[in-house]
Amino acid sequence: MPVADCAGIAIHYECFGRGVPIVLAHGWGSDLAHNWQSTGWIDALAAQRRVIALDSRGHGRSAKPREQRLYGYRAMSRDVIAVLDHAGVSRADFLGYSLGAFSGVCLLVDEPARFRAFVLGGIGDETPESAAAGAEIAKALRGQATSHPLARATRAFVAANPTSDFEALALSAAEMWPQGYPRALGGAALAKVRAPVLIVNGAEDRPYVASDDLLAAAIPGARLVRIPERDHLSAVTDARFRSAVLEFLAEVDSSTKF
Repeated sequence: MPVADCAGIAIHYECFGRGVPIVLAHGWGSDLAHNWQSTGWIDALAAQRRVIALDSRGHGRSAKPREQRLYGYRAMSRDVIAVLDHAGVSRADFLGYSLGAFSGVCLLVDEPARFRAFVLGGIGDETPESAAAGAEIAKALRGQATSHPLARATRAFVAANPTSDFEALALSAAEMWPQGYPRALGGAALAKVRAPVLIVNGAEDRPYVASDDLLAAAIPGARLVRIPERDHLSAVTDARFRSAVLEFLAEVDSSTKF
């Protein structure tokens, strides 16, 4: 299995199919196998694309450092660049969900020359309450007592994945949740974005659907799609999400040179 080096952190990735490259960045607490492979995403995309899917640091088969500062969204966005460099890919399309999408906002403004188009799913502003949940999730992952319902449910979600490292995920939760404001991550540079951008959320993905329209408005020409009756976990497996992405990529292919 190929492994890229990101400033001393080993990042595992896998490649599938042939054609225009697209890099896939999974959500927090998941990995490339669970987020993209078992859900049919890789099969659907690899029929016409070269798919490059990575395990972000702290997840899957990638290294799991023990420094909290290494798990910020911008720091983790560098994993994607390291993988593209190692794979010899100078430019690609991007598909990220949740953690992957927040990191994708950083790439949108930091690395515009490396990407042609972006799909950002499961993204929007945290609220003060949801941002504070990161600390409670970290407690739950460390086996500490918490009455927070999301923290307890998240521990069960993480425990279902045999590649999970509870301490690495606790560090990342504590670091990332308070950073979960994509317009702040992108800053004023969002207004200068020229790449086509598709934002996709479940219509019941709270709190993100309360602000995803503001993110779309901050990016020139960005398109927003909401999947009815789907929340943060169920949207990514919905066939309507996949259809929206495939249609968007087909439009990009027909209108933009690679």
